[in-house]
Order: sequence, then C-alpha cells, then structure tokens
Amino acid sequence: MTRPNREGTNHNPWTKLSSREIYANPWIEVREDQVLRPDGQPGIYGVVHFKNKAVGVLPVDDDGQVWLVGQYRYPLNAFSWEIPEGGGLDDEAPEEAARRELREETGFTAGELEFLSRSHLSNSVSDEVAYLYRATALTPGESQPEGTEQLQVQRFDWPTVWQMVLDGTITDSMSVIALLHEGVRRASTQSPRS
Repeated sequence: MTRPNREGTNHNPWTKLSSREIYANPWIEVREDQVLRPDGQPGIYGVVHFKNKAVGVLPVDDDGQVWLVGQYRYPLNAFSWEIPEGGGLDDEAPEEAARRELREETGFTAGELEFLSRSHLSNSVSDEVAYLYRATALTPGESQPEGTEQLQVQRFDWPTVWQMVLDGTITDSMSVIALLHEGVRRASTQSPRS
C-alpha cells in the first residue's frame, strides 16, 4: 500500500497580513483577510467561520432499512433528502449532539452509535467540521423539530437510497459521505442487513 507523502505538509505557503470581520450572526462569521499568496503576490481571502460543529447521523434499523429526513433548504431553494443533521455547541461532545439531533428530527433514540468520520465540508472557503455517526438499535419516540424545520421522515430500502446517491437525488455532502461509508460496509460484508 502506498502511503501519502507527508513531507512538507506542515508548511503554510500563505501569509496573513490582516483580517477584518465582514459579517457575523449567532452561527457564522465572515471575514476578509489580506494575504500574500503562495506565489508571493498580494491578495484577499474570504473565510466563513462556523461557530458550531456539524453533526450527522445515519439511522439504520434492525431490518437494514435507512431513515432519511426531507426538508426544504432555503439557501438552495429546493427540497433535500438527508440524514438527520444539525449543529453542536462548542461545549457539547459531537456524540451527544448527534444523539440529540437524531431524537429531535426523527424521534429515534440510538442504542448504538458508531463514529464514521470527521470531515471538512468546504475547506476552500470555510472551517466547518462535520462529525458523522451510524445509529442502530433504534427505539422510536416523538420527534421535536426546531421552528426552522418542517421535516418529512421516511424509511427507505438500501437499493433505493443507494440509487438516490448515484443519480444525484441526495446532494447534501454529510449525507453522501455517511451513505458512502454505509455502501462500503455493505459491499464488504455482502449482507443487506449489516
């Protein structure tokens, strides 16, 4: 197995000369940095700082079916099928935030919660970090969506969900990452209920 070359990976070729806040709200901060680019020329760099961490949970029931939430996404002006996801405060452990989001959006409580990955969602313009989990041993309950959420919770069989990833019906990056993890798991075990 070829390992990635780590030589020089800690060298930052950018020099930040100054920084100013352009906009802030309770969730994000946008700043503009005056920089020297890697080629030595002056430039600007816009950065979106997320004040919370992102968490996502892939609920898989005892029959191997996947639960997704559908909602209208204001920035996209479109409906989106996704895994349950949301934000976790700085003082909230990602696993706790994932359990809370799962319960709020679907009503499910996870008997088992497996860490899948940590991902940077748009690292050319933002510092947003996502923590993704797989939830099993689900116990149903009552959902408690936030006032900004009008959710449709639906159970899907795996072939349908996989096709939704392949045909671009599911475009949310956290959902795609979690479902790719699930696809690899299922392909390596060859069991539809894994």
